[in-house]
Amino acid sequence: MAGKARPETTVEGKILVVGETLVDILHRADGTIEEKPGGSCANVALTLGRLNRTPRLLTVLGEDSHGHTARAWLEKSAVWVQAQQAARTSTATARLNADGAASYEFDIEWNLTIEQADPIDALHIGSIAATLEPGAGAVSDLVDQHRGRALVSYDPNIRASLVGNPARTRQRVLSLIGRVDVVKASDEDIAWLHPGEAVDDVLQQWLEMGVVLAVVTAGAAGAIAVTKCSRASVEAVPVTVEDTVGAGDTFMGTLIDGLIAGGVFGRGARQAIATMGPLQLSSLLERCARSAAITVSRPGADPPTREELAQEGTSI
Repeated sequence: MAGKARPETTVEGKILVVGETLVDILHRADGTIEEKPGGSCANVALTLGRLNRTPRLLTVLGEDSHGHTARAWLEKSAVWVQAQQAARTSTATARLNADGAASYEFDIEWNLTIEQADPIDALHIGSIAATLEPGAGAVSDLVDQHRGRALVSYDPNIRASLVGNPARTRQRVLSLIGRVDVVKASDEDIAWLHPGEAVDDVLQQWLEMGVVLAVVTAGAAGAIAVTKCSRASVEAVPVTVEDTVGAGDTFMGTLIDGLIAGGVFGRGARQAIATMGPLQLSSLLERCARSAAITVSRPGADPPTREELAQEGTSI
């Protein structure tokens, strides 16, 4: 593995994010094309770095110009990049419509190997890396290693264009959901995983499977969070949308940051979540929604810093 020495972290700062890093090739509605680093898990790590969490990102990169660009982008935001080498850096071609919504085509290389993991406070997995073989097996093993020892979060972030076997992918996703503490999914993810089922019914199913906090985001319709004892919802923050790239990942990273700030990490994570009341959940969701709103107000995956998020009346 390549990368700089790991930065010093606080007691509650040992965060491991595992997943894909790629370069987004953005085709905008006006015909312009630009390339920017991204990837769901890389965006989550970037968000945590911007929020002063110095996360470690276990990923795969090529020794090419795209890989060098992605590494520099992450390290600039205090992400410790622990990259295994690939023949090339993965890419995602994103086509933005007039409303800023993105559709994707992927060229992904995801072949991850792991050794016995060091103790951490929080593990986040998600998206392509959790379901695409051969690396998905290693991600699943990491979940099993840290289950019950760290806060384990998961964002399915389904990429339908990469799904060759929907039934097998659903089975894998639901297996992971049954083994993590926190799941954050979009309403589109839920519609794909549980076609025809009501969102509230799905969230209750996930709680019964073992999740202690289930969150669903629905774009302009806001977000909902549920535990076995509490429920909260929040409206989306009104904003002029530049594009939606990285919005869900910003929400996810801010959610992890907020949980850790509230003492939800390590072996006591599940119990700490179980004691959260509606006001705590509402406050957590409101901060996540504001963070995501800042991201969609500017082009590409560009999450806010802790200082931006803390500002009263931040202009978005």
